[in-house]
Amino acid sequence: MPGTNTMPGTNTIAEFVAWELARGKTANRLVREQSPYLLQHAFNPVGWYPWGEEAFARARAEDKPIFLSVGYSTCHWCHVMAQESFADPATAALLNEHFIAIKVDREERPDVDQLYMAATQALSGGGGWPMSVFLTPDLRPFYGGTYFPPEPRHNLPSFRQVLTSIHGLWRDKRDKVLASAAAVTDHLRAQSSVVADPALLDETVLTQGYRLLASEYDPAFGGFGRQPKFPRPVVFNFLLRHYDRTREEQARDMALVTLRRMAAGGMYDHVGGGFHRYSVDQAWRVPHFEKMLYDQGQLAMAYLEAYQLTRDPFYASVAADVLDYVLRDLGSPEGGFYSAEDADSPDPDQPERHGEGLFYLWTEAEILRLLGPGTGAVFCYHYGVAKNGNAPDDPHGEFAGRNILYVAHTLEETARQFDQTPAEVSELLDQGRARLFNARSERPRPHLDDKIITAWNGHMISALARGYQVLGTEKYRDAAVRAGHFFLNQMRDRENGTLGRRYREGQAGLAGQLDDYAFLVQALLDLYEADFTVAWLDAAVALTEKQIALFHDPQAGGFFDTSETEKNLLVRMKADYDGAEPTGNSIAALNLLRLAQVTANDQWRVMAEKTIAAFSHRLQEYPPILPQMLVAYDFSRQAPRMLVIAGERDEEGTQQLLGVVRRRFLPGLVVLLVDEKGGRNWFNQRLPFVEGMTRLDNRATAHLCQSYTCNPPTIDPAVLEQQLDRRPVASP
Repeated sequence: MPGTNTMPGTNTIAEFVAWELARGKTANRLVREQSPYLLQHAFNPVGWYPWGEEAFARARAEDKPIFLSVGYSTCHWCHVMAQESFADPATAALLNEHFIAIKVDREERPDVDQLYMAATQALSGGGGWPMSVFLTPDLRPFYGGTYFPPEPRHNLPSFRQVLTSIHGLWRDKRDKVLASAAAVTDHLRAQSSVVADPALLDETVLTQGYRLLASEYDPAFGGFGRQPKFPRPVVFNFLLRHYDRTREEQARDMALVTLRRMAAGGMYDHVGGGFHRYSVDQAWRVPHFEKMLYDQGQLAMAYLEAYQLTRDPFYASVAADVLDYVLRDLGSPEGGFYSAEDADSPDPDQPERHGEGLFYLWTEAEILRLLGPGTGAVFCYHYGVAKNGNAPDDPHGEFAGRNILYVAHTLEETARQFDQTPAEVSELLDQGRARLFNARSERPRPHLDDKIITAWNGHMISALARGYQVLGTEKYRDAAVRAGHFFLNQMRDRENGTLGRRYREGQAGLAGQLDDYAFLVQALLDLYEADFTVAWLDAAVALTEKQIALFHDPQAGGFFDTSETEKNLLVRMKADYDGAEPTGNSIAALNLLRLAQVTANDQWRVMAEKTIAAFSHRLQEYPPILPQMLVAYDFSRQAPRMLVIAGERDEEGTQQLLGVVRRRFLPGLVVLLVDEKGGRNWFNQRLPFVEGMTRLDNRATAHLCQSYTCNPPTIDPAVLEQQLDRRPVASP
């Protein structure tokens, strides 16, 4: 499968399936699925089922426990356990005889993953992927863990020992198993019972969130905690907005330094752009090499906002590199974006051997051969290349003799070392990266997970829309618009308006979950502010109405992550951790606040406030657990701030006024364009005050209203600059 040593020279799941079928391999039920992760396991000797009633019915009929394995197609340790255990005939025989084995792609079914991850954490004290959970036939969890080795090691039992032990417990001590299942299920239900208490929320929760993050900040290398280090873009979102509101310089600096150190480290792909998933070390030097779409979209947005705040071209260049990487390597012909690239890839010198990061690693000899001794010496000095390799932490010996590129010396240090100017060194480095990129393009690529996930594409559309606004690069706007049309035309049911979650090989499938709706609505609002087509607002309103119908909790407030039509879940959960991605509730609250201003729908503002209040206890306990919800809460406390431009989109005056806005970091500002191509009529029907906002001297005119007061209208960009730079006052 992709990521193991069984399939030399391929990187797509379609190639893998065709290759295995051509070899005469026997497929299990997963071969009929669309998930690349499930298809990777379609030729295991394990009799896998996908999540569904067929498997559940057989478990009940045969009175067997369920073994639930959850992972994703670019997961390194999922590949390892698959090769060691699921491809092993003896282990498969044990599984097939005593269990009903179910395989789930966590990216397709985050609801299943979230529920049983909470159970695994309760049972074992930890979690991760691959996730290995044992369930009763009625789907209640009673034992859980993550990776199990084929032989006992590192204080872990072997997987076969686990299977044998669980089978014995099920056969001989059923009462204890059922008691454990009942206790865990009760725990999950209690955990999901949210009680809103708005009285717990005031400005101190924002201050406490900042202070706790500051206490965890690593001043030596940036980031929070020690190792491993994850980017967690939601933290940057909160810190930059906290700075904007309070002018607390440390909040700004923690975000900016972390962004700079991440982009200097090995977690950043200096040759091809884009970020790897996380760093295993404290200094961002050694990455886990998979690349996820959701990281690219959110991090591009963070670097764009850092550029707006500082005007430092470094942040703009990183954002552009990330966006260009996605357009080049993750773009689909239909207009959406693929999910991920694997950490593992074939060894360029030994294609039958796979290993982590091999596509990205270099020997010193390779670099000197490609660049020549002069440029090669400069390149190796700048990027920390060593003759015998430079990975400081390589427990499995996969990086031996190879180098992970990172900025070991600044441009100025490198210039001094080689008696050149920084401009000369910069040009040499640009040339070197281009040559290495061309050479790397000849290597076998990592496996591509070619499913298109609605929620993750929402992040990417937002980033591309903002990339156009901030950088003025039209291809970013065009890609965002094309992707927006793809999701509205291909992933939205024409009859009932519901969203699908996954698209692959021409087929939309799986019911959309809360984050699919929330993240796509956010993207549509961001798209509107990029090209001011009111159809994006129509779609955002319609999808929000559908989201409310499917997921809203009228009793406790907020939104469930799944609709009540999903019958095979023990508990309807509400995610309460803004981790690698924000929760659907955090983004839904922000969307409702933005839409309330755009449509004058005060009920949506109230719904947003109740959504935030539904998480009041979690925010009070430990605010950094939900930094994006803190952003929503901060937004809800601010007096409305709206800029209405009366003018045509493409006229020079409109673009000059928009340029003033787009050069600045202005969180909380809603920008509307009142033109004669639909915008004026759309807003006149919803915002009566807009009707009086007209052009002065028949020129594009800015009307800025903040703190419930409108400034005098102006056609002068310099005057608009002055108005925008006056600090708005928070609402009481």
